[in-house]
Amino acid sequence: MTVREIRVFGDPVLRERAAPVDPADPATAALVQDLLDTVVVPGRAGVAACQIGVAKAAFSYAVDGEVGYVLNPRIDEVRGEPQLVDEGCLSVPELGFPTPRHPYCRVVGVDLEGDEVVLEGEGLMAQMLQHEMGHLDGLLYLQALEKEMRSAAMAEVRKASWY
Repeated sequence: MTVREIRVFGDPVLRERAAPVDPADPATAALVQDLLDTVVVPGRAGVAACQIGVAKAAFSYAVDGEVGYVLNPRIDEVRGEPQLVDEGCLSVPELGFPTPRHPYCRVVGVDLEGDEVVLEGEGLMAQMLQHEMGHLDGLLYLQALEKEMRSAAMAEVRKASWY
């Protein structure tokens, strides 16, 4: 079992757009195992590959007792007007801010066998899917904040002991 260290705000890998992965590559299987081992730590809902230092299109999740992963995901559908939800991020430790998220989200990708994976849901699942997809685009959730909240959030980040 390999629980990988989480990269934090300021690490350049968090700003990189994720490259597609080859599900048949043995390195992808190793990455998936590391993602799964890393996400099952209590208090975690999702871990994108960039958060463990790999700019590849993959993330793992642990939501409502369901644990899994998806490779080369894309958002297939969002529904509803964005609502502000309290959100945090392992890469921005100890802080959380109201973030606009659609109440429903569906993501489509593949597994290690190349078979289609569909993840969808409301509430925490929808929030996690949008959050992790942001990571794969090289974005932190702070960038989704409304302007004034983003300014306040950045002030908090600059004061954080880990920064």
